[in-house]
Amino acid sequence: MISFDISQWRAWAPGLQTPDDWQAWASGAPLVPADGQAPDVSFLPAMQRRRLSYLARMAFSVGWPLAEGQAPMPLVFVSRHGETPRTFSILSELAEGQALSPTQFSLSVHNAVIGLWSIMRGETSEMTALAAAGDGFEQGLLEAAALLHEGAPAVLLIVAEEQPPEIYRPWVDDVPFAYAVGLRVTAGQQWQLSPQPATAHTPRTPLPHALSWLQASLAGAHSLTHTWKRRAWNWQRQP
Repeated sequence: MISFDISQWRAWAPGLQTPDDWQAWASGAPLVPADGQAPDVSFLPAMQRRRLSYLARMAFSVGWPLAEGQAPMPLVFVSRHGETPRTFSILSELAEGQALSPTQFSLSVHNAVIGLWSIMRGETSEMTALAAAGDGFEQGLLEAAALLHEGAPAVLLIVAEEQPPEIYRPWVDDVPFAYAVGLRVTAGQQWQLSPQPATAHTPRTPLPHALSWLQASLAGAHSLTHTWKRRAWNWQRQP
């Protein structure tokens, strides 16, 4: 079991930018259809903004405000699928025999987001990019808890997923909409998280775990369980 506090959170999805938007969503308000909305990264110079993919923009939009005014802190970035649109574009160019862009390739790798974060913020703290399974949210929190145990005063955790190209949809069924969730994790006893084997009849958590946690947290829940295949994660919040 690990214990920690979540000092602050931010989240972004099309039509869901403010805490009030997310509170309404957690209370059952219908989602606003995606209309090409892009995350706001106007805090970056135009030259830097142009380098960011949609996935990176989501990650920066939730992470940057959590890091502003804070001491340098480690970053754990979690994305199960990563830069699927950029990767698909590169694969399509390969299939057509076209020359590949070194820049496009370098920005398609899974740790590109943390590399850009380090460069644009001048951040030299430890950073980790995880490509875990459907319970990557909890895997990221385990990594954050380990960093806290090693003495980090706070850890920034960002979970982000972009909707994949249509051709991937038969295999990628765990991204209901593009989203990013950012947490500033600190030492404490506010939340307790413990894994256990899942039973054969335990249903899979319907929402991505980061969104499921946010929904339950905003609804005031004090406990929840996330299940992914053979693993179940039990969450408890102190009253």
